[in-house]
Amino acid sequence: MPEPVIEPVIELAAVSRRFRADPPVRALDEVSLRVARGDYVAVAGPSGSGKSTLLNVLGLLDRPTSGSYRLDGTETTALRDGARTRLRGERIGFVFQSFHLLAHRSVVENVMLAEVYGAHPRKGRRERALEALDRVGLSHRTGFPPGRLSGGERQRAAIARALMGGPSLLLCDEPTGNLDSRNTGSVLALFDELRAQGLTIVVITHEDEVSRRAGRRVRITDGVLSEDA
Repeated sequence: MPEPVIEPVIELAAVSRRFRADPPVRALDEVSLRVARGDYVAVAGPSGSGKSTLLNVLGLLDRPTSGSYRLDGTETTALRDGARTRLRGERIGFVFQSFHLLAHRSVVENVMLAEVYGAHPRKGRRERALEALDRVGLSHRTGFPPGRLSGGERQRAAIARALMGGPSLLLCDEPTGNLDSRNTGSVLALFDELRAQGLTIVVITHEDEVSRRAGRRVRITDGVLSEDA
């Protein structure tokens, strides 16, 4: 029997995103990118380079003007909004610069909130949240409010929330932007561990320290993507 074909997690082909203006703004210009399962990719570039637009396209928060985007083998560009929302909730975990943790909820409750708006069963939700917190090394902080955590611990809690539901892709936007060097190192070590477990990670960053830790680096400048040597 032939070996089964393993689809890449991300496959962008000639993706462009234009915004109406005078003259029109071409935020992404014929971008092609293939990210295999288990890859750890950093996308670097200065402000205004197209990083945020690329993040929004990869996260199914925006549609490209032209081109093809396949996520886990599914062509996304023609999907209706509801199908895109479901696919995003099932396949993508988001980690942002700001932790977006609710101050009046415990750490485990914050992680449990990841499943509130999806189709996940309520039964076992707390146990799944505890497992995610154990995976990121926060099993000793589950009952704490976020205000009692360090910056690195709060980002770990946010990563645990992103891992709920077993996403194919962890999509991170400047995940160490609010952290000092010690906590940055802690979060990057966690990314190394998650990658070793087979998780696919894409990090949008302007920090050299962050991009150097990735297994692969690409750069975006004026909407054009190129592979770093």
